Amino acid sequence: MSTSDRREHSRTAMSAKVKVIHEELGEYVFPTRDISDGGIFIALEGASFAPTLGDRVIVQVQGLPVPAPILDMVVVRKTDEGYGLQFASETE
Repeated sequence: MSTSDRREHSRTAMSAKVKVIHEELGEYVFPTRDISDGGIFIALEGASFAPTLGDRVIVQVQGLPVPAPILDMVVVRKTDEGYGLQFASETE
């Protein structure tokens, strides 16, 4: 691992739609860019979603034949393209 990349888990490209619910900002559906054992990256694609680092959100994959698990996640990274979300159990 390079010194500029502090990621604990390797990422895998994954394109899926996820519903993200933020207590104050509301409910959105975003595409994912990648996933790892530690979390996911959501792409904003022009949406006006602006959580604060450390905010907790609820996430659920959409479009599956059965309802996906509902996951508690934490906003841990922001880029110009979107946000990195970490599974809440990883931060506790």
